[in-house]
Amino acid sequence: MSKKENLNEEEVKENLENKEDFESKENEEKKEVIEENNKKESINKEENENTNRTDNTNPRKETGFFRKVYNSIVKIEKYPDMAAQGFPKAISYITKLVVILSIVLCLGMVYQTHGLIQEGVNYLQNDFPDFSYKDGILTVNSEEPIIIEDSPVMGMVIIDTITEDENKVNEYIKSIEQAGDGIIVLKDKVKLKNISVTGTIEYIYKDVLSQMQIQEFTKQDVINYANSTQIVNLYISVFITMFVYAFIMYFITTVSNAFLLSIFGYLTTWIAKIRMRYVAVFNMTVYALTLSIILNILYVAVNIFINFNIEYFQVMYVAVAAIYLVAAIFILKGEFIKKQQELMKIAEVEAVVKQQLEREKEEKQEEKKREEEKEERKKKDKEEQKGDDDKSKQEPEGSNA
Repeated sequence: MSKKENLNEEEVKENLENKEDFESKENEEKKEVIEENNKKESINKEENENTNRTDNTNPRKETGFFRKVYNSIVKIEKYPDMAAQGFPKAISYITKLVVILSIVLCLGMVYQTHGLIQEGVNYLQNDFPDFSYKDGILTVNSEEPIIIEDSPVMGMVIIDTITEDENKVNEYIKSIEQAGDGIIVLKDKVKLKNISVTGTIEYIYKDVLSQMQIQEFTKQDVINYANSTQIVNLYISVFITMFVYAFIMYFITTVSNAFLLSIFGYLTTWIAKIRMRYVAVFNMTVYALTLSIILNILYVAVNIFINFNIEYFQVMYVAVAAIYLVAAIFILKGEFIKKQQELMKIAEVEAVVKQQLEREKEEKQEEKKREEEKEERKKKDKEEQKGDDDKSKQEPEGSNA
């Protein structure tokens, strides 16, 4: 009797231990499922954040100037990343390109100025008569007016330091008007005529040269100055003056082109059915102008040595930038579609995994139910067996009585 009770107690303990093991395993499996789901949610969150490539608030790794130039020409797919660095970075980038363009232009102007001065010095030494300046009066040792039909600097040049007849001066002005541009050198002043300006511009020698502290000079003084190191000051002055003018003009022109192209790009985003902020489109437009600006720099550099004109250069300038911008927008659209497809695949995998987990959960519940039923049957069989044993023991005691 005691042995059977001990066996029953051991079986009950064993069943309890098995039940506890089963519950602990089930809890561990539940934890694994929860961790797996959390991991997938974090992956989805990262994927969704990566799709917002045009949001300027996301921190982006900054790229150097020359790397941006390379990416702007060769790697159009990098435009969204560079645009995401913000509007100030885009303006800084375009400013640097305009500075390079202005420097190239100014160096070309200095080079051309040097060539003109050298030609002028040779002309003064070999062909031009002696002259001198003193107390506001220029004197050229020539009895007849000197007329140069086509000078490389000012077009027609008329030098007459003898006449004081205003009618004669008016005839000179009419001659220059017919030629287009020109300069009239008189004894006390110089008159400039430009086709883009109405009337003539007049400079009096005494007013201009007194500010430069020049009271007198001769032909030889001018030649000596042109051949001395002091001419470098003139070159520096020309460079600085032209740089300021060129930078302002090119910067305004480039930003205006970027603004107009960005409107075109913004309309393209509507056609492509891709949502982008205007500032992001403008930033991309700035980088799309890179090749056009570099071509402009090369055009200016070549024109320093070879004088030629490309008739439709401005059209090409805008067309190249527009092609780059449209290509960048459609590449970005392709990336968005690719990301959406990846997200759809992830959603499909999640649905399959979720169904599988639910199916496994149902199977575990059914298995648990079967185990419980099995345990109940075992317990019932043991109780029935115990009752039969008790009954069989009681029957002999009754017969003996």
